[in-house]
Amino acid sequence: MNVIITGGSGFIGAHMLKQLCLGANQIVNIDIRKPQYNNVDGVNWHDCSILDKERLIAIFRNVQPSHVVHLAAFASMEAKSVEEFSANTEGTANLLAAIKSVNSVERVIITSSQHVRKPGSPIPFSDTDYIPYMQYGESKVITERLTRESSLSCAWTIIRPTAVWGPGHLLLAEGLWKLMARGRYFHPANDPVVRSYGYVKNVVWQIERLLLADRSAIDRKVFYVADDNGRQLDWVNAVSRELTGRGVRTLPLAMIRALAMFGDGARSLGLSFPIYRARLDNLITSNPVPIAPTMELLGPPPYSMETGAQETAEWLKSYYQDQAK
Repeated sequence: MNVIITGGSGFIGAHMLKQLCLGANQIVNIDIRKPQYNNVDGVNWHDCSILDKERLIAIFRNVQPSHVVHLAAFASMEAKSVEEFSANTEGTANLLAAIKSVNSVERVIITSSQHVRKPGSPIPFSDTDYIPYMQYGESKVITERLTRESSLSCAWTIIRPTAVWGPGHLLLAEGLWKLMARGRYFHPANDPVVRSYGYVKNVVWQIERLLLADRSAIDRKVFYVADDNGRQLDWVNAVSRELTGRGVRTLPLAMIRALAMFGDGARSLGLSFPIYRARLDNLITSNPVPIAPTMELLGPPPYSMETGAQETAEWLKSYYQDQAK
């Protein structure tokens, strides 16, 4: 395989590069950032924005890739309009044009998101049954529609990652996990919420398997990539035990609701506070996804939640030590 990965310097991308390095002849990473984590020898990094259509096409014509994994994106729940997500819309359109500019591409994986459907939505009746969550979700609906309407001659697959976690996830390291490590995180007691989490090494394993699967099994299809659906409390406890030596600390939901109301007030004054109503609503809303087709095609992922928690905690402890220097 000659592989082009967009966004290979990001969290999932860095692990994807390492996963593919054992089997690919050539790997090219297109990203505006230099790789920071999980550096892999032999990967050719191009400092290029996917918004630069002409340069993107030039790279494709030079590399002549056989396989493409499109991970580059802008993800935010704070954005006010879809226009802020040009990387997800215009960038995807540019990538599709680059793929069509060469005859070498056999497979392409386009990364969407579970947020093309709002958490708590009913079971979808089709892959195009969209109920997007905020502007980010809307931008990923556009990503999917552009792919479907592109008339690509190669095989294409859309993946929808869920809550991906693991070593190198800087937002979690500076947010939830840091609060947990410092004993400042409290989870709702008796939490019944069911969600879908994806340990990053499982997710990139699934992506690689999709790249290698029979064309008839993956062409023009959508797959969620994740560990499975499971209890949110089990995941929180697994990480907490490895990081702090004990299960997560809990508070009655009524108390956390009161803290969230205080958090809304603090945020209205321009102050930061770890919990507020929008975040609490997300925390207490179940969001299982239709993961069965992925499991039936690829089989169970290789890493358990416990192994993922152990590896994540090891990385976090090293990361926090480095930050303290």
